[in-house]
Amino acid sequence: MSDKRVLLTGANGFLGLHLVSQLLEAGYYIRCVVRSSDKGASILHDFPDHHSQLDIAIVPDITLSGAFDQALRSTPPFTSVIHQASPFFFASITSNSQFLDPAIKGTTSLLHSIKAHAPSIKRVIYTSSCAAIVDRSVPDVQVPQKTYSEEDWNPMSYDEALKGDKGAAYRAGKKFAELAAWDFIKSENPKFDLVSLNPPMIFGPYLPLTFERLRLEELNESNKRVYNGYINTKKDEALPHNALNVYIDVRDLAEAHVKALEVPEVGGERIIVSAREISAQRICDILRERFVEELAERTPVGRPGISDIEKGSYCK
Repeated sequence: MSDKRVLLTGANGFLGLHLVSQLLEAGYYIRCVVRSSDKGASILHDFPDHHSQLDIAIVPDITLSGAFDQALRSTPPFTSVIHQASPFFFASITSNSQFLDPAIKGTTSLLHSIKAHAPSIKRVIYTSSCAAIVDRSVPDVQVPQKTYSEEDWNPMSYDEALKGDKGAAYRAGKKFAELAAWDFIKSENPKFDLVSLNPPMIFGPYLPLTFERLRLEELNESNKRVYNGYINTKKDEALPHNALNVYIDVRDLAEAHVKALEVPEVGGERIIVSAREISAQRICDILRERFVEELAERTPVGRPGISDIEKGSYCK
């Protein structure tokens, strides 16, 4: 197992816990980086049969220089890092800089620490987002249809992000943090390579033990959008607006991270990881079909079976 040792940031999050589950199944030893001992204890509680493959590192502030130095020290040494810790709780954000600083400084702090203290690491997986790709300043519907690729970046400036709404700050944070990672690779020429995964909306279930203790206010942002727009509403309400018309299941995204660790050829690549498009109407239809009694009065009816995604909407 000494050649399958990974440091995972944000391990207690929605995606993070799925990553822990799938990495354990794939035979990895994992050091889970979290911000507090309570969050670390929750991970150990959720995986009681795997304590020999797990340990916890507490990093209260990932933006500090050298914050990851101690976490990266290990015998045997780590071979890879998955960095997916990022702020995405709109309700708790009071300043746009709270999106930008942790995303950018947390990423660069980690990369500098890896180069200085963990020469055994061969690959870093960075969890970016389609938010770093999609240009929200242009219409979603165009003729000819806009197709986004890994070559695209949202054009937002740092100043625009500071002055805009929270959504703008989040999109800019993802963009500038990912750019900082690629700039580090170019300027510092480290011994490790970088893979960036760019998912759209992330939907899917929580792990069972996590779900048992989950509070509504702790829902990840994608599932919170589903709850607020599709469940905690009324049947005659208008269909909610999807932030993106494409999605990925959290379990598939976790699998993509594991595969990115193990496929040599993806080193240096930026990869959009997306399942397919999904309309607001389709989400309503699925919920109303599967929870007939519970959601009969709570989920919008809309026009069942008729997609509300307009012809010419962007795709990936």
